[in-house]
Amino acid sequence: MSNRRKFSPEFKAEAVELLISSGRPIVQVAKEIGVSDGTLGNWVRAWKEEHPEALQDDPGPVEWAKYKALQAENAELKREIEFLGKVSAFFAAKQR
Repeated sequence: MSNRRKFSPEFKAEAVELLISSGRPIVQVAKEIGVSDGTLGNWVRAWKEEHPEALQDDPGPVEWAKYKALQAENAELKREIEFLGKVSAFFAAKQR
């Protein structure tokens, strides 16, 4: 006899929704809901095949890494601008 468990379509849909909405890794969500990560991965792959338009705007890991790098660069430039503003104000006051 087989020890395979059967899951309802509703359970699968809720598991996929939990994974997508939480942004957490498949392994973590699978452990939380009591299924193997391979099983949950299969459910997500099937869902993505059925709904190709749903994740078109979702950035991939490369785009996300570029976004984070640009955020860091932007923050550094803001700090530099703030510093240069203070320095120029200091020297302008000293010239008077």
